[in-house]
Amino acid sequence: MVDLTQGSDGRRRPDEGRYWDGTANEPGQHRIRHVPTGGEGWVGHLVTTIEGEIIPRLMLAHGSGAAERPSARSDNARLDQEEVREFARLIIGPDFSLARAYVDMARARGLGLETIFLNLMAPTARLLGELWKADDCDFTDVTIGLARLQQLLREFAPAFQGALADCSDGRRVLLAPAPGEQHTFGLFMTEEFFRRSGWQVLSEMDCSPGRIGEIVRSEWFSIVGFSLSGERFLSELAVAIDLVRQNSKNQSIGIMVGGQLFLDQPELVTLVGADVSASDARQAVLHAERMLGAVSMRC
Repeated sequence: MVDLTQGSDGRRRPDEGRYWDGTANEPGQHRIRHVPTGGEGWVGHLVTTIEGEIIPRLMLAHGSGAAERPSARSDNARLDQEEVREFARLIIGPDFSLARAYVDMARARGLGLETIFLNLMAPTARLLGELWKADDCDFTDVTIGLARLQQLLREFAPAFQGALADCSDGRRVLLAPAPGEQHTFGLFMTEEFFRRSGWQVLSEMDCSPGRIGEIVRSEWFSIVGFSLSGERFLSELAVAIDLVRQNSKNQSIGIMVGGQLFLDQPELVTLVGADVSASDARQAVLHAERMLGAVSMRC
């Protein structure tokens, strides 16, 4: 049984009102059961906190439609594994508004969206995948959870991006999963980081190697980024990268790969024909900027 409310010390926190019992319910329902608690309960406390503290503070701090600015406070904030597990429990739970409220609570206590994206949402997506592989979470739970994570990413994107910079200096990137790859949440997050940094982004989420070749032949890109989660589609990725090299309008195009596979086996970066791998969305932008700068210096 996987208990997403269990702390790192193995003990279940007494103020939690729901737990994931690891058993399947009826189709379309999630494996979340309610555990009665004393007083108003965890959910009631959450609602009270949102109404009385979080919403007023967000209105004062950000205003309507205000873009978030990075700060030392948000940069130094941290999220631990227990918070990731709690958020994962909410993201697949019956009330999606609680997951959204959890993000609002994190922002209200000083965490920036960059921290929330990289240290809460991305680890949650990985946790859901791990639970699925361990057969502790079914495909429906994972699908719903990832869809909700993507929805939250889109909802908070305007505040994260702020005013977009001019893209006339060659900052154009094509992002795509490796042909056959189904895990795309990381790419959606990477897209938001690139946009915030002033890049023009084209995302193609279901492309064959031939289609990728057609795109780079008809449009100019400075960087192409691929994601891959496992070895199953490694050969397809190598073919796609080779076609990018052969067909690109930009003969100095940089190719980046991402995914846990390349973190575990960095030698595969060269094997598939890429230039560099990125551990997360923030690092992907940094690598892209360096590659773009290196090309400019050569020119």
